[in-house]
Amino acid sequence: MAAARDDLNPSPPSDNTCCHTSAGSSQVRHPLDPLDGGELSRAAAIINEAFAKTEPVRFERIEIAEPDKALLRYWKPGDAFDRQARFAIFRRGRIGVTEGVLSLDQGRILASRDLPAARPMIMLEEFLEVEQAVKADPRFIAACRRRGIDDVSMVCVDPWSAGSFDIPGEEGRRLSHTFSWLRTRPDSNYYAHPIEGVNAVVDIDSMEVLRVDDHYEGRDPLPVPMTRNEYDARFKERFTSSGKVLDIVQPDGPSFAVEGRRLRWMGWDVLVGFNSREGLILHDIGHSVDGARRKIMHRASIAEMVVPYGSPERAHYRKNVFDIGEYGLGKLANSLKLGCDCLGAIHYMDAWVNGIDGTPVKIENAICIHEEDQGLGWKHWDWRTDVAEVRRLRRLVISSISTVGNYEYASYWYLYQHGGIEFEMKATGIINTVGCEPGKPSKYGSEVMPGVMGQIHQHLFCARLDMEVDGPANSVVECNVVVPPLGAENPQGNVFYEEQTVLATEKAAARRANPATMRYWKIINPDTRNAVGKPTAYKLEPTHTVTTFTDPGSRSGQRGGFIYNHLWVTPFAPDERYPAGDYVNQSEGGLGLPQWTEADRPVENTDIVVWHVFGLHHPVRLEDFPVQPVVMCGFKLMPSGFFDRNPMIDDAPTRNAASCCV
Repeated sequence: MAAARDDLNPSPPSDNTCCHTSAGSSQVRHPLDPLDGGELSRAAAIINEAFAKTEPVRFERIEIAEPDKALLRYWKPGDAFDRQARFAIFRRGRIGVTEGVLSLDQGRILASRDLPAARPMIMLEEFLEVEQAVKADPRFIAACRRRGIDDVSMVCVDPWSAGSFDIPGEEGRRLSHTFSWLRTRPDSNYYAHPIEGVNAVVDIDSMEVLRVDDHYEGRDPLPVPMTRNEYDARFKERFTSSGKVLDIVQPDGPSFAVEGRRLRWMGWDVLVGFNSREGLILHDIGHSVDGARRKIMHRASIAEMVVPYGSPERAHYRKNVFDIGEYGLGKLANSLKLGCDCLGAIHYMDAWVNGIDGTPVKIENAICIHEEDQGLGWKHWDWRTDVAEVRRLRRLVISSISTVGNYEYASYWYLYQHGGIEFEMKATGIINTVGCEPGKPSKYGSEVMPGVMGQIHQHLFCARLDMEVDGPANSVVECNVVVPPLGAENPQGNVFYEEQTVLATEKAAARRANPATMRYWKIINPDTRNAVGKPTAYKLEPTHTVTTFTDPGSRSGQRGGFIYNHLWVTPFAPDERYPAGDYVNQSEGGLGLPQWTEADRPVENTDIVVWHVFGLHHPVRLEDFPVQPVVMCGFKLMPSGFFDRNPMIDDAPTRNAASCCV
């Protein structure tokens, strides 16, 4: 049942009402449209027929198999194409994954192969099973009783991925390592009440509790903090004013149009995709002026993230989680709420993911699309003529929010009138809390209330940007400021200039940010020239890079090897999709970008993928509890010689009639 890896690759405007949601499968028009519920059901049936005749299978993921780029470049609406799906399945009670590609149109498996050492991600349905198994274990019940908890029905057990640490008894298993908290009343904020030092390790496939580690065995445990600290409105006795009504009103409707999954706005067009692992995806991003369309990117997504914690105490060294590769950002997406998550004239898109049994699961309103005013776009006052010209800037927002345990990750892609593209991750939710002796937190964190500590940690994201600036043959140029020493070239000490270097191979293109030289990178098309004869380009501005502190030789560092550079560039390969590898759960490390780039392939004037690592460094504050205010990180892609002049120069002057003096 084995196949070569390459065999797994598959060959009218909106109604302008205040809120609109995309229709279902009847509007599927493009080969890149994500699978809908009917297609997921059909795919599951094909898989069951092929693989589950004698033993049931479990489904990690079923997603659209993105067609070959050659097909997409020449495809036109109405052209026939074979609708295909990628899948990964596993069997309960054993290690290994079977992955493959099937044809929905032909109703058959096209290719498959067994990966006997791979472990699928932890499935949403398994979270509650793990909790139930732990709470039923006599060793866990006894550990809770030592801390004064006689009834475990109010205990909450969070299943975490276990990593790979060569711990005896954990070999050859698919594991969850758990942490626990106590509810003091139904629906209360249990993260205010950590049960410190009790960690159960569970075999997810058999739901056997392998052991319960009580790190206070033989000595008095830390008491469970019992002071309440709530965030739910139901528990609030009073509220401060939220201010007067601040409405976003568009009486003529928004300026964007939606046709199926294709979104058009202010010269931009993009196809909005989604899958259970990455969540929100942008496909086929282009910009048109006077009907002439120019391609900028083939595909953009956040392909992986890892959250390393800085504490060696008790079991906390295991907290090094890959929230995309080990859980799936897409399957944990929220159903967004009008007037709360999304303001203004909104268009929603639903998403479909598969359950562990292959059943389609619909996430209503998983993607929100709207416009925002962004203040001043450009202005100049001619002081001689006393004439001022002003243009406002607006942006198109495409967003999705996922909840991974205690944390919310809100993904925002922005398109701007000035030709810029921006990604912003808004992180909120509840910090992962641990217990401490009141007034004596360890040096690895900050006390946020008596006996409750938040540990220092980081959130590191990797964007996968399949660039096509004016076509598929691109190069990456690194730009650094050079300051000659005081002397003949710099007699007055004022000289500095920018030096540009083409990054010709993968190893040469493994780079880190450098604020001392104002470093950034340009993605150029060497064969397309602008009005002054230079290659057309977009520049990547690394606005939120992070210094990584996890040792690269450690088990956690080896699994997340992509975090040690802020930039990677690879030649496009259809199976190189995830920077830490396809199956990161309990992987041995060294997979993904570090492995691929060892070949040192050429990346000059060819079809390339740019990988950008950015994130948040989070020393916890008191203000981060009981719910963390949004903190943001991201990056920008700005035109740099892509246009021959300011692309907003022809925008008509406007005056907002609703504005008033008070």
